[in-house]
Amino acid sequence: MSEEKQQEAITETEVSTVVADGAESTEATPDAPAGVVPTQDGRVRRDGDAGGAGGNRRNPRRARRAPRREERVRSEFDQKIISIRRVTRVMAGGRRFSFSVSIVIGNRKGKVGVGIGKAGDTQLAIEKAVRSARKNLIEIPLNKYQHIPHDVNIKLASSEVMIMPAPGRGLVAGSSVRTVLELGGVKDVTAKIFSRSKNKLNNARAAIAALKKLKA
Repeated sequence: MSEEKQQEAITETEVSTVVADGAESTEATPDAPAGVVPTQDGRVRRDGDAGGAGGNRRNPRRARRAPRREERVRSEFDQKIISIRRVTRVMAGGRRFSFSVSIVIGNRKGKVGVGIGKAGDTQLAIEKAVRSARKNLIEIPLNKYQHIPHDVNIKLASSEVMIMPAPGRGLVAGSSVRTVLELGGVKDVTAKIFSRSKNKLNNARAAIAALKKLKA
């Protein structure tokens, strides 16, 4: 066998041995520029390319996306704004404007409350009104069909309200009294406002006072 054929046979044997043992080196050669690393498939990548230590080809300094925020836990109480007014106060330096918000909250299962909040911002006024309504929650004595036990009539400030059970008629009421009864979970009831007051806050408070007088 000639020397050239012997040299080719030795070279093929060494290559097959390296591939079989899986010991192929991936280190950069001395002649390769800094930051260049050859891969097993023969390609060349630089430190900081996508998939490397940097992890971002376009902007290595860009941070990874922040994890999603946890979803807010929904409150057990539904809420509804019954009135919102802009209030003006005349001060020594001029006029000051603020907002007054009246709100009704309830879980539709016998708990309901009315609150009022005042602030220079509507969102802050709503938060104050919700806190006030939570402090003034009442529990309505309902039976298993969510009906009130008897009639009730009350006069509060300039509002006079009467609430009567009416099986089979559904919820028949108007103004803010309907909102109070709906969020309180009262069914098959008729409410009547005898006064001519258009103040929704007073009507709602009168409805709350009437529901307080109910006895199981």
